[in-house]
Amino acid sequence: MAYVAVKGGEQAILNSHRLIAEDRRGDTSVPELTVRQISEQMGLAVERVMCEGSVYDRELAALALKQAQGDTVEAIFLLRAYRTTMPRFAVANALDTDRMVIHRRVSATFKDIPGGQVLGSTYEYTHRLLDFDLLEPAADAKANLADRSLESGVGRAFDSISDEGLIEVENAQAGQQAVFDLTREPLSLPAGRDQRLQNLARGDEGFVVGLAYSALRGYGAAHPYVGETRVGDVAVEIVPEELGFAVSIGDIAVTECQMLDLFGGSEHRPAQFTRGYGLSFGKSERKAMGMAIVDRSLRCRELGEEARYPVQDEEFVLAHTDNLEAAGFVSHLTLPHYVDFQADLQFIRQLRQGASGNSVEKEAE
Repeated sequence: MAYVAVKGGEQAILNSHRLIAEDRRGDTSVPELTVRQISEQMGLAVERVMCEGSVYDRELAALALKQAQGDTVEAIFLLRAYRTTMPRFAVANALDTDRMVIHRRVSATFKDIPGGQVLGSTYEYTHRLLDFDLLEPAADAKANLADRSLESGVGRAFDSISDEGLIEVENAQAGQQAVFDLTREPLSLPAGRDQRLQNLARGDEGFVVGLAYSALRGYGAAHPYVGETRVGDVAVEIVPEELGFAVSIGDIAVTECQMLDLFGGSEHRPAQFTRGYGLSFGKSERKAMGMAIVDRSLRCRELGEEARYPVQDEEFVLAHTDNLEAAGFVSHLTLPHYVDFQADLQFIRQLRQGASGNSVEKEAE
């Protein structure tokens, strides 16, 4: 009987795979969606999969989305699984976002900033009305673009008050210890900021933004300003052992956000604006902003602030950001739990019998 059950289960699984392929294809009278089309026309979904899947490859991310029928969490799972098969041949230098070729750049702290505000491509100024013209192919709209993107070396929006010491200075320390690698080492607490930022970068966008929202609503006492958000291309550089100097191996698109949050000062720090930081692959502005708010919230102990809310509890935050772990734990409930349920059922019966017996004894008294 056990052997028959196992064989039956295998056949059911194979049939399930066939059903997935059938559902994925949909109506065969409709042209099949290509990976190139997904990459070019579903760019924001592709960039989310790259960011949370920790692989910068548009084609692979688009393939994962096609295979997962647009389910971003499943696509992220596929991409991360593929990532484990790839060799690591080098560790890149830290990205120099000061040298970013900028496509979008905004600041909520100053109206006039060095290089100017660059709106770029954004949904912020759309009416959020369904565009029924998109139901049918139409002539592509062309924007009137500047001659070129803002080149590297454009100053930060808040440089003018940074010089006054009114904004926290953050500089990489020469000779600092190696950066924690969350893809190869398990989460450890208490976590350094490098570990926290990696966790948030790979974390589920919805959860990270939800945590940021909780901080803004008062469960975290955050009242930040967007010091600057940048979207653009930065060079990835490595230092080959045989050369001994940095060489560029290509450019990647990233979104960077620096939040400024009011800090009243402490025994060791003057009153100033402190920073929260977010960086993500591609054009992922909502993720980078949410990440920056949560990063600042998690710095509460470092700044001598009392940790009172969930967004300030690093164990709560860091243990629950990963969408694959969350989805896996929820989804595993569909697997057989017959023995567990029978045990709990028997336990409930015993409790009810005990309660019934106690009632009879009270009535007899």
